[in-house]
Amino acid sequence: MATIDLIVLGMLKKESLSAYDIQKLVEYRNISRWVKISTPSIYKKVIQLEEKGLIKGVTVKEGKMPEKAVYSLTEAGERQFEKLMMEISCKPISIFLDFNAVIVNLDSLPIEKQKSCLSNIEENVKILKSYLDENILAKENIPEIPETGMAVLQQQLILAQAIETWICSVKARLEN
Repeated sequence: MATIDLIVLGMLKKESLSAYDIQKLVEYRNISRWVKISTPSIYKKVIQLEEKGLIKGVTVKEGKMPEKAVYSLTEAGERQFEKLMMEISCKPISIFLDFNAVIVNLDSLPIEKQKSCLSNIEENVKILKSYLDENILAKENIPEIPETGMAVLQQQLILAQAIETWICSVKARLEN
């Protein structure tokens, strides 16, 4: 998947990392909340990128720790990173929200169950907003957090607020 390629290559463009370090950064930056990426996919992707010659691993040993492979971009990896940046930035934007499968089928339920489904979605949006608010507050004054990372958190918060507003309008229509 090109998105995972871009995330891994982008991290390695900034610094050499082990697959474990990449996975920890994905967790720390909450990347899996806005891009479909899992721990196993990161490890598989690192192997694939190395096989393609886009990254190169070097085995290192630090103190009494076990040996680990630390990866860095090759020249081909640098070119692929730039190519993916251009390709993905030119693609039409698609926003996939799993709960839309519920929304398009709402009218197949009795009105009370429709309301219940909407309340469930609304509750999950509130949880997401709370998480985003806390995350933004915790990270906004940390210099190591890139401005672009904060922009993604802000984007997610704005989207959650818009969904919350939209759910209120759908619920209001069901009341009539």
